[in-house]
Amino acid sequence: MTNGPAELDRFDRAILAALATDGRMSHTELARWVGLTKSPVQARVKRLEDTGVIAGYRAMLNPIRMGQAHVAFVECRLADTREAALQAFNRAVRALPEVEECHMIAGGFDYLLKVRTGDISEYRRVLAERISTLPHVASTSTYVAMETVKETGLG
Repeated sequence: MTNGPAELDRFDRAILAALATDGRMSHTELARWVGLTKSPVQARVKRLEDTGVIAGYRAMLNPIRMGQAHVAFVECRLADTREAALQAFNRAVRALPEVEECHMIAGGFDYLLKVRTGDISEYRRVLAERISTLPHVASTSTYVAMETVKETGLG
């Protein structure tokens, strides 16, 4: 696998769009969808996998049906932003199953977390007992999502 963006033609992009919609699509269906025969589609999919453009396949879960409808975004400010502190925070936050996403931010705070729980009281416990106790957390601010308008999983 190489670093940097891969060179993708219109067939590659069509294959990726189709698989992003239905990752279980057969090569035969995919070939029909993009206007190629099965063998070139198989070769292209293999190349896209081998180069890391397709990072993997997984089931998309419905968090609402799983009792995880509450979404909060949390700004975290750290008391220490030296590399060792950042790495300690990164390791610890990866271990929290309620944290769906974590992004280091350039701006007025250090990290933005997307946290999913069953309800506000569960979120309150997660914030108090888990997020606020992460290494070097000095303060947090919470924003509760009222509705998800668009959400795209990138794997």
